Amino acid sequence: MCSELLRIPLTYNGVPIFGVGLLLLAWLAFGAWGLASTAKAAGWSTALRAHGPTILIVAAAIALFIPRFFSDGVPIRGYGVMVLIGSVAGILLAIYRAQQARLAPEVMMGLAVAMFIGGVVGARLFYVIEYWNERIHKADWLSTLKAVLSFTEGGLVIYGAFFGAMLAFTWYVRRNRLPGMAIADMIAASMLVGLAFGRIGCLLNGCCYGGESTAPWAVTFPRESGPKTVSPPYSDQASTGRFYGFRIAEASEKDPAPVIVRVDRDSPADRAGLKVGDVVVAINDHSFKIAEAAQIIIYEALFKGQSLAIRTADGETKTIDAIEIPERSRPVHPTQIYSSITAALLAWVLWSYYPLRRRDGEVTALMITLYPIARYLEEVIRVDEPSMFGTGLSISQNVSVLLLLVAAGMWVWLRRQPAGHLAFSTKTANSA
Repeated sequence: MCSELLRIPLTYNGVPIFGVGLLLLAWLAFGAWGLASTAKAAGWSTALRAHGPTILIVAAAIALFIPRFFSDGVPIRGYGVMVLIGSVAGILLAIYRAQQARLAPEVMMGLAVAMFIGGVVGARLFYVIEYWNERIHKADWLSTLKAVLSFTEGGLVIYGAFFGAMLAFTWYVRRNRLPGMAIADMIAASMLVGLAFGRIGCLLNGCCYGGESTAPWAVTFPRESGPKTVSPPYSDQASTGRFYGFRIAEASEKDPAPVIVRVDRDSPADRAGLKVGDVVVAINDHSFKIAEAAQIIIYEALFKGQSLAIRTADGETKTIDAIEIPERSRPVHPTQIYSSITAALLAWVLWSYYPLRRRDGEVTALMITLYPIARYLEEVIRVDEPSMFGTGLSISQNVSVLLLLVAAGMWVWLRRQPAGHLAFSTKTANSA
């Protein structure tokens, strides 16, 4: 795990790097070169439409946003680097397909920029909504805004990225009068390639982790993932009592009362007499009615080296002695690696199927058939997403079911379309 790779200062030897500084000048020079190159091939109007918004957005971020919100320097996160590598790899594959179909590379570059921005916004918005109370909302608006915008530290939900990117995709193909289904088939494999790299970023960041495991390939995470930052798996285990040998959770989705749902044999919790099914009403003389409040107390007690005096609903008080603060989390499933391997295999399947398609949209339909199945199964061993909507399923599992229904409808519609009528024929796509 390597959440923060390095930190770039705002100035170096008195010379500004961010703000109105060296990076802004370098970016504007690079943007001018890109505009000139595209204008030479397709005209200034096309160049400005394709690259103008990106140049302005990035310039504004460098000059205004970064100096205000990253006064201690800009952290380069492992997660962000892997997302960037995945995006570049996916774009290169999409450009290769476009060239086979004799489409100008600028078409895919413009689409990639639109989908990247839409995907990041959608992924972060999905995450902010899902984890607003637990991880985003702070005491003041400035801290809350910084938490909302700290997407390079993780917190990009894949399904949110998918929906955001699809909205951007729809806008772009309509604006440029492109055959939407045919273009979607071109980029389907690229999206899964990007996901394969992005999940390695999740591993570096410690997010999207799995449940505890005794498998020989299980992984542990360090206590700290960065300066003053506890890694997500460690934080989860610390707050739920796993280091003491028990796990506390809500009684059910509708009942937030704290209940003991697991006690390890011969653990400090077991020796104290704690049992599965015990309803906890107070810890260290702090009374509460919801599991979240209990978890905060357990978390603080661990790091303060305190014992836990747990009072249950039957009136008994069971005391667990203080323990030494562990350096690493308990072993968990490396679900990030599982997901990365799955995404890479699905990308290969989609890439291989592309020349065999008989109708535009088949590759896309195959993607939204296979990936939701894989994601649904992956959620079975992930523990970072709670159940939602009274279904007993995580939000990603709910979305997976909905996408499978959409995929079924899409296959029915495709089967009614004449075979062989492709916007970019297989022959053309393989001849360039």
